[in-house]
Amino acid sequence: MKIIVNSTPIIALSLINQLDLLNQLFNEVIIPWAVYQEIVIAGDNKPGAKELKNANWIQVQEVASSSPLEPLLLGLDRGELEVILLAISIKPDWVIIDEKLARRVAKAMELPVKGTLGILLVGFYAGYLSKQEILDLSQQLVNYVIRISSPILNWLKTELDNDH
Repeated sequence: MKIIVNSTPIIALSLINQLDLLNQLFNEVIIPWAVYQEIVIAGDNKPGAKELKNANWIQVQEVASSSPLEPLLLGLDRGELEVILLAISIKPDWVIIDEKLARRVAKAMELPVKGTLGILLVGFYAGYLSKQEILDLSQQLVNYVIRISSPILNWLKTELDNDH
């Protein structure tokens, strides 16, 4: 499976020491150059920078700088814009993105979207993480001031309860 990942999921998974889960779950993990730049270059010494630098299994791809869609994607940051443009171009199995506006835009363009918690849930279904680990990791994300709404946390708990 091939995925394209935005900055926030990489940072969030790095904060809870789960970035390698992407490598375990997917054969192709791709980020656009703008995401690499945001995390590693602009965010040097911040969460995710060292982890992304060391993740040689993540492919960094350039995105054509001009697209007729760009004016339609106002309100997105450069990383989100490039994630969506790259996804339109290479048609991944999933686009991993957490920000609400970017998710709405991706869904409107009929791209398959998952977020950080969705990835943890895939890790649970694949047997890499237990139910308790998922609950603990999601609480760690909240403690790190990663914005996760109550409805999303409730959804996660319901999904975990429905499976096992």
